[in-house]
Amino acid sequence: MILISHPKTVEEMIDCSGPIECDLLPRLIHVTEAAAIAAAYQMGRGNKSFADQVAVAAMRRMLNKLDMKGIIQIGEGERDEAPMLYIGEHVGTGKGDLEVDIAVDPLEGTNLTADGGSGSVAVMAMAERGGIFHGPDIYMDKIVVGPDVVRYEEEHPDEKIDLDAPVKHNLEIVAKALDRSVDELVVVVLDRPRHAQKITEIREAGARVKLISDGDLMPGVSTAIRGSGVHMVMGSGGSGEAVLTAAAIKILGGKILARLALPTVANGKSQDMIDKEIEEKMPRLEKMGITLQNINDVLDTDKLVPGNDVIFSASAVTPGHFLREVNLFGSGDARVHTISMGASGSVRFTDSIYIKDKRETPLYL
Repeated sequence: MILISHPKTVEEMIDCSGPIECDLLPRLIHVTEAAAIAAAYQMGRGNKSFADQVAVAAMRRMLNKLDMKGIIQIGEGERDEAPMLYIGEHVGTGKGDLEVDIAVDPLEGTNLTADGGSGSVAVMAMAERGGIFHGPDIYMDKIVVGPDVVRYEEEHPDEKIDLDAPVKHNLEIVAKALDRSVDELVVVVLDRPRHAQKITEIREAGARVKLISDGDLMPGVSTAIRGSGVHMVMGSGGSGEAVLTAAAIKILGGKILARLALPTVANGKSQDMIDKEIEEKMPRLEKMGITLQNINDVLDTDKLVPGNDVIFSASAVTPGHFLREVNLFGSGDARVHTISMGASGSVRFTDSIYIKDKRETPLYL
C-alpha cells in the first residue's frame, strides 16, 4: 500500500479546540437560533419590549439545558432590573466540569425587530471563568478594525490606531493596511447627535460614512470579514455590545479599542447632569472595580475578552450585513441563518431548517 501524505492543517485546528469549543459551541448555535426564531414572530409588530422578552425567555430556556456552570457577565441588566439573564445569574444544569462566563444580547436591535428594519440578531459569547469582562451597562467609545490592520501595526510599530488620535490618523492607517485610498473606506457609525462631529471629521478626511439606526455589533464583526463592505466601526454604544464584538473580533484576528463612558458624558450633557449620574452610578461601578480614576482607561481586545477558549454565535432575526433573516413557514417551521466560531479558528455559516411535520412542509433548496 502506498501512503500519500496530505496537509493536516484543519485536523490540527480541530485538535486544538478547547473543551468549551468542543462541547458547547454546537449547542450554542441552538441557543441563539431559538432566540432569533422567537423574536422573528414579533418582527414588524411594533412592540420592542415583547420582542425582547420572548427572545430572552427562549435563550434562557435553551441555556439551562446545557451541562455547564455558567455565570452571566454581560446580560440584560442588574438583578433588580431584569428578571432573566441578569448580570450574575447562574445558568446551565450545573452538571459537568465546564465553568464558563457568558455575554448575551438575546435581541440586539429591538427597535429594528419591532419596525422590521435590517440588522437585528440574537448573540452570545462564552469563555472560561474570568474570560469575559465584567462591566457596567453604560457606554463604550470604540474603534473596531479587522486583521489586516493588526498585521499592518505589527509590521509598522510606530503606526497604530488610537482612540485619542484624530479621526484622519486612524483612517489613514486603515487605508494603508487595506491597500486602499481613504476615499474608498466605509466607516459604520450609529446615527446619534453625539456623533455629529465625528461624522463630519470622517467625511472631511474623505472616507464614506454608513449611518445605522441601531445595532453596531455585527458591523464590528464585519470589519474582519472581507467582502462585507465595512472597513471600520467608530463611535460610542452599549458596553455589552462592545464586549460581544470583542469576542468575535478576537477569534477572527481583528482589534477593538474601547473606553467606558457615562451616557451623560458621551451625549455632552451639562455638568450638573454628569455629577448627578456619577452620584447615582459610581457606587455600583466601584463594586466592579471601576473608579473615576480608571474609567477612562483604554480597554483592548484582550482586556475585554481575556479568555483563551472563546466561542461566539449570532443568529439573524432580520436581514443583516452578511446573514439572512428568519423565514417562518407556518405550523412552527422556520429557517434561520447563523455565524458561529471558536478560538481554534473554526467559523461556520449555518443555514438551519426546523420542520415539525415533514409531510406537511417538504424541504426546499
